[in-house]
Amino acid sequence: MDRANFKHTASAITVFAHIFGLTACILMLVWLLHYRGGLAYDSPNPDFVFNCHPFFMLLGFVFMSGEAMMAYKTVRGEKKTKKIVHMALHSVAICMGIVGINAAFKFHDQVNLENMFSLHSWIGIVTFCLYGLQWLLGLCTFLFPGADAETKARLLPWHISGGRALLLMIICTALTGLSEKATSLRLAGNHESRLLNFTAFFILLFGISIDLSIGFARFMHVDLAI
Repeated sequence: MDRANFKHTASAITVFAHIFGLTACILMLVWLLHYRGGLAYDSPNPDFVFNCHPFFMLLGFVFMSGEAMMAYKTVRGEKKTKKIVHMALHSVAICMGIVGINAAFKFHDQVNLENMFSLHSWIGIVTFCLYGLQWLLGLCTFLFPGADAETKARLLPWHISGGRALLLMIICTALTGLSEKATSLRLAGNHESRLLNFTAFFILLFGISIDLSIGFARFMHVDLAI
C-alpha cells in the first residue's frame, strides 16, 4: 500500500469518525431534552444542573478533543496553522470540560451527595488533569514559546503517545459515566436505556475511528521502503 492509499484510507476513516461523533452528540441531546427534561446550569432543579455535565463533557471534552487530534493529523495545511487549530480546539475542550465538571460538583452540593465516590469520577478527574498538563506542555514545547528542534524531536513521541492514551481514557470515562447513570436510574430494558447504550456505542466507535485515522495518517509521512 503506497502513501496515496494510506491517505485515502485515513480520509475515509476520518469521515466515519465525524459521523460517529456527531451521532453521539445528537443522541445525547435527544436523551437530555426528551427524557431528562432539558438542561440549565443555574436551575434550582438539580437534575437540570446535572444534565449540563454529560452535555458539556461529550460535546466538549470528548468530541472537541477528537476533532483537535484529527485536525492536526488528517487535514492538509500549513503546519503552523494546523498547530494553532489543534491547540485552539483543545482549549475549547478544556473550557467546556471545566463547565461540565463544575456542573457535576454543583449537582452533588444541591442533593448533598458525596463527591468523587465512583470509578467514573476517579478516572475522569485524573484524565482531565493529565489532559490539561498535556495541553500546557504541548503549547510551551511546540507552539509558544517553543523549544529547540532537538527537544521537540525528543518529546514528540511522548506527546503523540500521551495524546492517544488520553483519548482512550476520555472514552473510558464517558462509557463508565453513561453506564453509571443508566444503573442509578434503573433504566434496564426500556427505551431510555437503549438510547444510552447507542450513545455509548457511537462514542466508542468515535474513539476507535480517531485512533485508526491517526495511525493511517502517520504512514503518509514515513519511508515505506523495506
